[in-house]
Amino acid sequence: MRKLNSLLLVAFLALGMTGVANAQKIGHVNLERVIANMPETRALQAEIAKISKTYKDDIDGQVNKFKAKLKKYEAEAGTQTQQVNEQRAQEVQGDRNKITQLEQAAYQDIQEKQQKRLIPILQKAEKAVKEIAKAKGLLYILDGSAGKGLLVAEGTDIYDDLKTKLGLLPNQKQPATTARN
Repeated sequence: MRKLNSLLLVAFLALGMTGVANAQKIGHVNLERVIANMPETRALQAEIAKISKTYKDDIDGQVNKFKAKLKKYEAEAGTQTQQVNEQRAQEVQGDRNKITQLEQAAYQDIQEKQQKRLIPILQKAEKAVKEIAKAKGLLYILDGSAGKGLLVAEGTDIYDDLKTKLGLLPNQKQPATTARN
């Protein structure tokens, strides 16, 4: 019986040490922070901002033309026949629909461009994470980004390694949030 207890104690200690050894093979990184600070992501943000501004300027121009036309038609409504006013109302509705379609097309185009350009950025980050994990002998890398489920980060944080490997830029300052009443 004594040998069995000793054998169980040794087995229990061996299993406990295996758990400790495996705990050292876990790393974590805030992947959102990594991606946000990649030079490629910043370049993408600048490109998307430029495209968005171009679309906004075009749409604003269309809206201004629409408003001028609407104002003119409203001013002339009393001097026009009912048939002309109905025709103008249809024209105004058509212009409204065109503006809405322009807005939707612009939004969709921006989303598609962003998605298309983001895929290689994500792949590059994933590849770098895998390479660093392999180099450090880490079995698991957990994503420590907000809302990803990582509650305790006791393993190795590989952010600094990724910063070096990917040439990450300094964190962007987040706009101050205001409390709403």
